[in-house]
Amino acid sequence: MSDQGHDHEGHHHDHAGHSHGVSAHADRRYLTIALVLIVGFMAFEIVIGIVAHSLALLSDAAHMLTDAGAIALSLLVMRFVQRPGGETLTYGRRRAEVLSGQANGAVLLVLGVLVAYEAIWRLVTPPDVAGVLVTAVAAAGVVTNIAAAWVLAKANRQSLNIEGSFQHILTDLYAFIGTLVAGIVIVFTGFDRADAIASLVVAALMFRSGFDLQRKAIRVLLEGAPEGLSPSEIGMAMAHGTHVKQVHDVHVWELAPGHPVLTAHVLVARDSDCHAVRRSLEQMLKERFTIGHTTLQVDHAPEELLSIRRRGAGPSSERTT
Repeated sequence: MSDQGHDHEGHHHDHAGHSHGVSAHADRRYLTIALVLIVGFMAFEIVIGIVAHSLALLSDAAHMLTDAGAIALSLLVMRFVQRPGGETLTYGRRRAEVLSGQANGAVLLVLGVLVAYEAIWRLVTPPDVAGVLVTAVAAAGVVTNIAAAWVLAKANRQSLNIEGSFQHILTDLYAFIGTLVAGIVIVFTGFDRADAIASLVVAALMFRSGFDLQRKAIRVLLEGAPEGLSPSEIGMAMAHGTHVKQVHDVHVWELAPGHPVLTAHVLVARDSDCHAVRRSLEQMLKERFTIGHTTLQVDHAPEELLSIRRRGAGPSSERTT
């Protein structure tokens, strides 16, 4: 503590750690298993889609290609994040997860536009579709994507990096279910447009997942308060701390989802131990709001307000601050 009563900043860092009960090694293993499942089935589906003249199958295969790319990107980003940030990246590399999630969301949106365009064209001029092949492949696709989604669901989905890959696979699962229904309709009714209608449903799911990933990524990049955390509520909780006189300049944001950061300026009673107050506030923030990375500037409150008189002015111009 300085002569002016400053308690210089207290820091708590958790940049490279994995704090959600799932290790980075386990996450990499889950991602690798999902990647093998997706790539193997994608190659099979492309061949059958061409033979069956099915847009739904080919669009599913294209989506599975983006699934594979998303998972591969997630694996690369995980390795990148685990590396030390060095002198210049003082917060580490955690924000790379957000950029990965945003990239996956952008891919979903672009792919959704392409699939919707092709589906509308096939609604106008529907080709002959081999309904039996479509049904069989779609059923196998449902099983494959359930397995991949089940594996990835065990990973740390608070990370937008992993959540982006999971959303790709989940959307593909819905797509295969739609394709399966379309194949059954074609087999029993001969209604070939069912294939294009299923593709439109797939496109809608891509748009939904893509926009959700973009929304979450932009919230982090704009340094908005984490979802579920209210800066005003946090500030009030701090202000009610023992010996706390005033709390201001409260800023709450996150390096990546699940990694909140808080900074604030706290004024405490002049006869109090500002170190003890800081430690108490840090403990409260961690237990009540799950904020483990805090930077608190704690000062003793002044005894009286400072009077400022403008030079040459009379008593009426005196101001207090």
